[in-house]
Amino acid sequence: MIENFEQMKALLQSAQQHRPVVCVAAAADRAIIEAVKALQEQDLAEAILTGDESRILRLCQEAGGRKIPPIIAAEGEEDAAQKAAALTGAGGAQVLMKGQVNSSVFLRAVLREENGLRSGGLLCHLAVFQLPDGKRLQFHTDGGMNLFPDLEKKRQILELSVAALHRLGIECPNVAALSANEIVNPKVPSSVDAAQLQALCQEGAISGCVVEGPVAMDVALSCEAAAHKGIQSRISGRTDLFLMPNIEAGNLVGKALMYCAGAKMAGVVLGAACPVVMTSRADGAEAKLNSLVLALALCADRRQEEVHRL
Repeated sequence: MIENFEQMKALLQSAQQHRPVVCVAAAADRAIIEAVKALQEQDLAEAILTGDESRILRLCQEAGGRKIPPIIAAEGEEDAAQKAAALTGAGGAQVLMKGQVNSSVFLRAVLREENGLRSGGLLCHLAVFQLPDGKRLQFHTDGGMNLFPDLEKKRQILELSVAALHRLGIECPNVAALSANEIVNPKVPSSVDAAQLQALCQEGAISGCVVEGPVAMDVALSCEAAAHKGIQSRISGRTDLFLMPNIEAGNLVGKALMYCAGAKMAGVVLGAACPVVMTSRADGAEAKLNSLVLALALCADRRQEEVHRL
């Protein structure tokens, strides 16, 4: 099992025969250029950059490195997003990344049918956290895309995320469908949804994972907490995927881990024809690099599957 981002990088370096390509929409950002430089120097990927050609070129020259990636000039952020999405959808890149462009503008380009990235299903955000001990990665969903998903959307989010964990080598992820506590309460919709997701898993309607819910965060994280509460759990202390009740919970937990616990974070949007990276404009080069590494790890497995099918 991959335990940290450095292991993820090492696996990418050892497994690749042909270096994949990352396309960045509106790449005129110092942290993005530093992340792209690291991708190239660590032999993880090549890059194509869209946006303000003169600004991007200047930032690349200031960053140094072995070479400057190809730059596709664009007139404004919408044009940059459209060109990046169209190039990726046509097979010119395997990962699409949001740069200095508004999220709604970027997502319109991703969802535009002509660009070939729209799969027709739900998009969701999968976040990965590496805690300072570096012994285990935590996967959280969905703290970045779907606001207040109902049961059917939670099911789709769960299935997309479980499929991603399978591609990362986690054969049967332990999933905690989170709520305030372990008691089903009709006044707490997340507890009702969590119980129904567990039932769907037990019935075989959701496969490839073990789902328990409703589960409070302390029980999901700690065997001792479960024992103290008298709760028998198959996943307590061994949870791989934390299914958040809504975007507010996912956002708050994620930021608390980063700013209070010193966790490193990566994130990727699932459900499109390829992994899509949508980091915050405030994220530094390391966070952007980690997200690109996660996206490349997900599409690397897809490329290997395609080779085996041929």
